[in-house]
Amino acid sequence: MKAREKHMAKIAFLGLGVMGYPMAGHLKNAGHDVTVYNRTATKAEAWTKEHGGSFALSPREAAQGCDFVMACVGNDDDLREVCLGDEGAFAGMIAGSIFVDHTTVSAKVTSELFDIGKAQGISFVDAPISGGQAGAENGVLSVMCGGDTSAYEAAEPVINAYARICRRIGESGAGQMTKMCNQIAIAGLVQGLSEALHFADKAGLDGRAVVEVISQGAAGSWQMSNRYETMIDDHFDHGFAVDWMRKDLGICLDTANETGASLPVTALVDQFYKDVQKMGGGRWDTSSLIQRLRKLD
Repeated sequence: MKAREKHMAKIAFLGLGVMGYPMAGHLKNAGHDVTVYNRTATKAEAWTKEHGGSFALSPREAAQGCDFVMACVGNDDDLREVCLGDEGAFAGMIAGSIFVDHTTVSAKVTSELFDIGKAQGISFVDAPISGGQAGAENGVLSVMCGGDTSAYEAAEPVINAYARICRRIGESGAGQMTKMCNQIAIAGLVQGLSEALHFADKAGLDGRAVVEVISQGAAGSWQMSNRYETMIDDHFDHGFAVDWMRKDLGICLDTANETGASLPVTALVDQFYKDVQKMGGGRWDTSSLIQRLRKLD
């Protein structure tokens, strides 16, 4: 399906959290006609005051007449809620339109909504994102997609408004499976970085000097470059929350049980994040794993 013009489409964006708010802004700045919806309407009103466009009071209203409906909400239940029912987006979408889901959810709900949409003539692309709040604000997210090739090819130019890289990995659900790989990799990396910085501190080393050297070698990572200073300074009021990470790792572990994959490190780090939650750190950034090690001192 083609957008109305080469560079302009009519788009609904559902969910204006720390990721969705700037992502919708990038779409508006790219010249698209954007209508936003948020469960808390005051957030949608604030967005329209900042960016223009318009806001709707239901997903159905937002989706009416749109070429694309993008969503970035919380979990499986939130996604079903904005898609289905009398006031859901699917009720307002026209045949030939495309739903792009940026939420990290299970492949099960993705398959469910793909099939429901297909029966209505609606394409569904699962397109979870990585890059955090800073990536959303700067328009440099990594977007991993699953779904029909034709739907993906139509959606990609729109998604590029806030993507550094956007790739179709495979059929429906492949995007969500790829996001699970992303979270599995991050879990181990953050724990390893936490242990390295904790070890440096116990050994009487300057953590900043240590990272300056080791980040230029094989130990280097995005987590190291972007989180080591805040970890050293005990600052965790930013970034991707522990509560959300545990939701994602739960999806990873459930899926691993279904597929037969072995995820021993992921399962262990998930329990470490549970400890952080018990410390009151559910809203802390995921790099707060280091606080657990400090508490063990």
